[in-house]
Amino acid sequence: MASFFKVNLLLNILVSGFVVSSAKTCSNSTFSLDRVFNSCSDLPYLGAHLHWNYIPSLRQVSIAYRARQISTGWIAWAINPTGTGMVGSQALVAFRNANGSMTVYPTSITSYNPSMLPGGELSFQVSNISAEYKHNEMTIYAIVGPLENGTIVNHVWQAGNSVSSNIPQIHSMSSSHLQSMSKIDFQNA
Repeated sequence: MASFFKVNLLLNILVSGFVVSSAKTCSNSTFSLDRVFNSCSDLPYLGAHLHWNYIPSLRQVSIAYRARQISTGWIAWAINPTGTGMVGSQALVAFRNANGSMTVYPTSITSYNPSMLPGGELSFQVSNISAEYKHNEMTIYAIVGPLENGTIVNHVWQAGNSVSSNIPQIHSMSSSHLQSMSKIDFQNA
């Protein structure tokens, strides 16, 4: 009986070690087009990661936001320049079209029932925006800024499982979805 428990304990340790060592973190990520990001953060919810290069002379940040997602879902990453949380945030949204191509655009989140349509006033510029879907992950690339309020920003990230008529549908209201926000300092990673 004691040897059964020892074998069972050993197997549990080995399996736990495998799961931890095989978990994807931002530090071992690679990107298409030989993109390289000097800083990264494994975000605490939704299996997401944020990678970036801050360009002090321009007060801009080049980002790659990556999250696990099904092919029919959507992802979003946002800065909230006026507070914390979803309302007031200015988001970059991406989803995969039926033909396999990606759609990505900025939008303003003005309520708890946003339109999720492209457009709206943003307090920062967005350029070089693109997205890709590979290996069950969606990635949004963009250059954001100049950042008028400094390098410490409130950011929000989100994901939903469906898109209808090219409009992302409501995300889950689980605790991980409701807690997917934090502060980040792009200059002092």
